[in-house]
Amino acid sequence: MGSLAVPDSGHVYADANVAIYSVDRHPTYAPVCAPLWRATQGGTVQVVSSELILLETLVGPLRNGDAVLAARREALWRRADTRLVPITRDVLREAARLRARHTALRTPDAFHAATALLSGCVLFVTNDPGFRRILGLPLAILDEVVAAP
Repeated sequence: MGSLAVPDSGHVYADANVAIYSVDRHPTYAPVCAPLWRATQGGTVQVVSSELILLETLVGPLRNGDAVLAARREALWRRADTRLVPITRDVLREAARLRARHTALRTPDAFHAATALLSGCVLFVTNDPGFRRILGLPLAILDEVVAAP
């Protein structure tokens, strides 16, 4: 198993699967995400995501009546080393531009990519290889990290 290479400073974007794997302590992916969370402890790396991540990460626990898990997932975004970026008109316009250019891009993914690009993220951590189609998005795909020697 490889190790996630995290920049020394800047904003790092966490896709919904990264948040879920980390909070839920997924046996394969949580250890791969651990370097990201360790990097935030020095104060030079901040993990950011779109406010949309709340919808994506809370549906499962709420559907299953698991208020404890829902609270744990939401608490991730109250930490000093994380920040939720609002869905602004600029984000909406950029997401529309991305969807117009990449017809296979789903709306939620367009929101995430637009937010990361407009926030100047130095890394976008996900497990969705579909983000490869977005030029200028510096990606780390967790399955590729896992597969690396």
